[in-house]
Amino acid sequence: MSKQNVLIFGGTSGTGLGAARVLAARGDGVTVAVRESSDTSALQELGVKIVLADVFDADSVSEVMAGDAYTAVVISLSGERGVERRADREGAIVIIDAARAAGIRRVLMVTAIGCGDSRVAVAPKVIEVLGEVLAAKQIAEEHLMAAGLDATIVRPGGLTNDPPSGTAIKTSDQTVMGVANRADVGALVVECIDEPETIGGIYHAVDPDIKWEAPLQRGDDSHHRK
Repeated sequence: MSKQNVLIFGGTSGTGLGAARVLAARGDGVTVAVRESSDTSALQELGVKIVLADVFDADSVSEVMAGDAYTAVVISLSGERGVERRADREGAIVIIDAARAAGIRRVLMVTAIGCGDSRVAVAPKVIEVLGEVLAAKQIAEEHLMAAGLDATIVRPGGLTNDPPSGTAIKTSDQTVMGVANRADVGALVVECIDEPETIGGIYHAVDPDIKWEAPLQRGDDSHHRK
């Protein structure tokens, strides 16, 4: 397998950092675009390349993409509730458009179960609490899939910060809901980068060995595991 050279947006923590760890461990090229205020300590420990970018600034993102010959772009962004511009909506759209303009065809995006056709997989409490979040991510999903790129979407359900288990899976069954560790979802994103057959696909990322349900899925108001 030829080496990858991956540009990650949202790689300072969580799923994006998990993907960066897997790529760096196997010797692939990894560049992580960060805000000036970001905590990059985990990335510095990995020894990956760190560049500054503002995902709301198209020129800033385009400049980063012109800085190397990237084989893939990973978008793993969250957004602040109640704000007019969200990184996982407007920012993601900027990144998608910049990748297309730069000729980078392979783009992978992490969103969430509950977007699009997967709304049937989540409990009413999820929609009640996270409806705004899911709607924002769905707009970004639709933009990516309409962009004419070699796109893949990975939708996790409930997420934990536990160490990787290695037992998480990806499935194209959009009725599946579950929980997975962020590190394992990052590894699944890398798996998708490696597998051309995932182009055009939307996958749910869950760990069948995690039996408890995410709090909102079981109807709790809390976002945290009990």
